[in-house]
Amino acid sequence: MRWTVLALAAAAVATGWSAWQTQQRVHSLEQELVRRQQDSQGQATEARVAAKQAQELSREAAARATLLETRLAEVALQRTQVEDLVKNLSQSRDENLLADIESSLRVAAQQASLTGSADPIVAALQSADERLTRTRQPRLDNVRRAIAKDLDRVKATRVADLVTLGIRLDEAIRLIDEVPLLNQPEATMAKGRPVPAPSRPALRNAQTTKGASAPGAASEAASGEPGWSEQVLGWISGSARTVWDETRGLVRLTRVDRPEAMLISPEQGFFVRENMKLRLLNARVALLSRQTHTATADLQATQQAVSRYFDTSSRKTQLLQSLLAEVIGQGQHTVVPRPDDTLAALIAVNGGR
Repeated sequence: MRWTVLALAAAAVATGWSAWQTQQRVHSLEQELVRRQQDSQGQATEARVAAKQAQELSREAAARATLLETRLAEVALQRTQVEDLVKNLSQSRDENLLADIESSLRVAAQQASLTGSADPIVAALQSADERLTRTRQPRLDNVRRAIAKDLDRVKATRVADLVTLGIRLDEAIRLIDEVPLLNQPEATMAKGRPVPAPSRPALRNAQTTKGASAPGAASEAASGEPGWSEQVLGWISGSARTVWDETRGLVRLTRVDRPEAMLISPEQGFFVRENMKLRLLNARVALLSRQTHTATADLQATQQAVSRYFDTSSRKTQLLQSLLAEVIGQGQHTVVPRPDDTLAALIAVNGGR
């Protein structure tokens, strides 16, 4: 029993020891579990905090990404607007240039029509060509070619001087009062008035002087006084010549091709001359206003009137006809050509943008 008790006691001691050790181990395990639980709870708390921070950071990142996307869209939109603005500025600059060139060409055409000179159009075309050369726009090459074509055409056009034509018309108007009508020969015209015939005393003195210079009157000339026979012969000769001149002046043979021109009275002749002057003045005004057809019609009507009512064999009549023909010939060159090709090219470019 003793050994049994001892064995039981030893077994109980061993069991107690083992239980104590087990309890100590359980206690340590519990502490370790508690510590680990606390650590896990701290880590979980930290993880939650980190997750919350990460969530906040993700939210901030998303907000920043959204903001960046918005700003990127705004930048893209601003870039598009800037490109459109630059394009519009470039187009508006070209459009302003073309509008300025078109207005300058139209003003130059008006100046050329008023002055009768092609210099304003030539200067405007040259200036437009220089400005288009500086822009270096390929789409404006058609305009430059049209400018070169119009410039060559304007330079090759001969334009008459209206001042010279006006002076010639003034000379023709002055000659109208001096040219003789068919029923009024040039020998009896002096500035539109008949020349008076020489008086009989003058003819008598001329015949007396002529008779005194004859060889048969040498003795009377030597004595200083002519004889009565020479005076009688001179008077008879002068009277006969005067009668003959008067008789010959009464009869004049003329071929009449236009009877109505020979039957014009002095009053009608005055109105014929005034009508021709009015026609020439109208022609001058038409030339100054660039109405070439009207001026040519008036000048041709004046030519027909000159050939119909005036003596065409007279030198002054021929001079008047030559002046009228010269003005008609040069009056056809008074129209200054317009830069129509350049204006059409400008309109086409503006229409095509």
